[in-house]
Amino acid sequence: MTEHEPAYDASKIKVLEGLEAVRKRPDMYIGDTYEYGLHHLVYEVIDNAIDEVQNGHADDIKVTINADGSISVSDNGRGIPVDMMEDEGKPAVEVVMTKLHAGGKFDGDNYKVSGGLHGVGVSCVCALAEWMEVEVARHGKIHHIRFERGATTEPLKVLGTTDQRGTKLTFSPDPEIMELTKFNADTLATRIRELAFLNAGAKITMRDDREESSEAQTFEYPEGVKDFVRYLNVGKNVVHQEVVYFNEEHTIQNSDGKPEAYRIEVGLQYSDSYSEIVYSFANTIKTIQGGTHLSGFKTALTSAFNSYAKQSKLLKDDKTLSGDDFREGLAAVVSVRLPDPKFESQTKIKLANRNAQTVVQSVVYEQLKTFLEENPQISRAIVKKAVDAAAAREAARRARELVRRKGVLAGGGLPGKLSDCTSRDKERSEIFLVEGDSAGGSAKGGRDRKYQAILPLKGKILNVEKARIDKMLGHEEIKIIITALGCGIGSDEFDLEKLRYNKIIIMTDADVDGSHIRTLLLTFFYRHMPALIEHGHIYIAQPPLFKVKKGSKERYVLTDEAMDGELMQLGLEGASLRVRSADGGDGRVLSLGDFAAVVDIVSLLDKKEMQVRRSGLSLADFLRRATGDDCALPHYRVDHAGRTHYFTSTEEFDSWRADQEKTAGKDLKVCEDEAAAEERAEADLVLTELYGTDDVSRQLVRLREFGFGPEDFDFASDDTVPDSEEWRFAVETEKDTRPISRLRDVPDTVRDLGKKGIDVQRYKGLGEMNPDQLWDTTMDPEVRTLLRVKLDDMAGTDQIFTILMGNEVEPRRNFIEENALAVKQLDV
Repeated sequence: MTEHEPAYDASKIKVLEGLEAVRKRPDMYIGDTYEYGLHHLVYEVIDNAIDEVQNGHADDIKVTINADGSISVSDNGRGIPVDMMEDEGKPAVEVVMTKLHAGGKFDGDNYKVSGGLHGVGVSCVCALAEWMEVEVARHGKIHHIRFERGATTEPLKVLGTTDQRGTKLTFSPDPEIMELTKFNADTLATRIRELAFLNAGAKITMRDDREESSEAQTFEYPEGVKDFVRYLNVGKNVVHQEVVYFNEEHTIQNSDGKPEAYRIEVGLQYSDSYSEIVYSFANTIKTIQGGTHLSGFKTALTSAFNSYAKQSKLLKDDKTLSGDDFREGLAAVVSVRLPDPKFESQTKIKLANRNAQTVVQSVVYEQLKTFLEENPQISRAIVKKAVDAAAAREAARRARELVRRKGVLAGGGLPGKLSDCTSRDKERSEIFLVEGDSAGGSAKGGRDRKYQAILPLKGKILNVEKARIDKMLGHEEIKIIITALGCGIGSDEFDLEKLRYNKIIIMTDADVDGSHIRTLLLTFFYRHMPALIEHGHIYIAQPPLFKVKKGSKERYVLTDEAMDGELMQLGLEGASLRVRSADGGDGRVLSLGDFAAVVDIVSLLDKKEMQVRRSGLSLADFLRRATGDDCALPHYRVDHAGRTHYFTSTEEFDSWRADQEKTAGKDLKVCEDEAAAEERAEADLVLTELYGTDDVSRQLVRLREFGFGPEDFDFASDDTVPDSEEWRFAVETEKDTRPISRLRDVPDTVRDLGKKGIDVQRYKGLGEMNPDQLWDTTMDPEVRTLLRVKLDDMAGTDQIFTILMGNEVEPRRNFIEENALAVKQLDV
């Protein structure tokens, strides 16, 4: 803490109300209880760490998805205060986690800017977590507290001493509230990357311990927003190498006459692409729908460039170019930091502060005007590109008028190859974009004519990534798609209200050509009708991969994972598990129901290998450490003086540590296993928390109900493996007996049995199915599976389309070489 830095302690925490409302109406606080809301919980925790970074108190953040599916976020900031709050009678950290609207962000001395929900965020996370643990390193000690569903279950206590500082928060979402509890690593990485770009110098590390090769990803960008813009233009030919960048502070008087300081940070760069990608942020929160700051930026950009172009006599007949012309090929990041951001909703997707538009417009106009005057070569190149864009836009307008006169775009006549539906109920109507006449014929024969339209496409459509809009409008298949959809194209004519179908379903073969056609269609929609994706109108059909036939029975199977389940089910039919007695006799036989339950338990345990690896033990050795009726397993691993110790509870660890400190005659310094190597080397105790062991214990208790223990699951490292004659179990059918030595081999044995006597056909093309089969598997709304196309990572999506569908060969080659080894299965 610097000499002039105000103290950050319990006196700085303000309290307003309790948490009951959060659990009753979670949608009001986190948007929903599915994918968006789930990840919003994590963002609130990360935002707290970012607040420490923004205000100069931290520079290192770690995010870990633990093997049990919980998540940890740690920082090297000041640490949440742990001293008592006199008016609450509780430690500040407990109040912050259990009281709504409690936090240091209400005190202006602590946070000049803040991205979190002003203290609501982290308490909301606590309320919606099945459990949460907080560790605070502060004033030389490590403090620990635990909560369950918003209530304190383990009070604050000291775990040990440390010379580090910071906060680590770990939580598991509550399945009673959240419909989805599995975190998506890619979704989190997208947000973390953005935060690293927006906070130059900050280092954010992310690791997913659910994966076998969980290499940490490090996001660190010394030039911040400049690096962000360069990232957006990867794979593109840039018009100018230098990123136009400025970072300015501007103070205004608010309505109460008090000064408000805004910081406007902007980076922009043009490429020869035909699309624009502009990101806007308010206090590092991505404003997906823009808002006042983005409006100010766009107005200033158009005005500054038009002013420069006229003064430099770069425009003929003194005409003015549109904002669309100046934004073609633009990659830009607009980041505004302001003291009191107002959003149009709790989920913060659109900034509403009116002053933000005035401030941003003024600052951007002046800064851009200065830059353009001082860099005439770059300025002329950008204006020339805008003039070319205007000419192409005019050519596209003429092309539209030409085809409109022929009745194509105006809807004067629908395409002849379109088999339209008879209903005019847009909400129920859907159109299938089908590859080729063969599949189109099956689809037409199998559809529900009232609500389902079929549009067969001939060959591969134009790759619009490499074509301007005037050339695109001359392509026959694209004209047919535009006409069939009825919503027009281009910023000046597209009208979502005129869309004729609620669902646009891409249905192609499961081969190379089908994948290419699907990609070309997605490129077209992403570049020229992105609103269709943003509003959830684009879908991909999921025809079955397999037809399984056994005797006279046929079943369709959608995925490889489902096929595995099908084999398991078939293998269990007519099978039983014999357990040999200790003296080698016939022993006992499990009924089908018990046998299926044991297979399920063993399969679940087998998947825990990754989860327990932090213990340093194999799964078999770890299971042998189960104790008591509840099969309690270690929650902590502690490395001390060259030896490893395991503890099932904090009480057990505390007691052991007290004995060690008494013997050593001093306090022992504790650090976590995720700490830097130097810190671990200086520590007396290295503490590793083992997540998810309670679930493993629950499975062992279930296994015990069928008369089995950990020793039956697998051989431990010090066991003598028996020879094949000394089998302990056997999977039996009427015609077959398969002896095995450990329960862990039972699921694979059952799958092998499931493969006997069945005929498996793998589908490649839609044309292989007759109309009835196509309806039964892919088109019937009651049974089909559709994938909705979503845009979770605009920057990453834009980059992928540019690299894979653009003109540049080298980035595409590099992408393929770098990612080829990551492909686990390729079957096209």
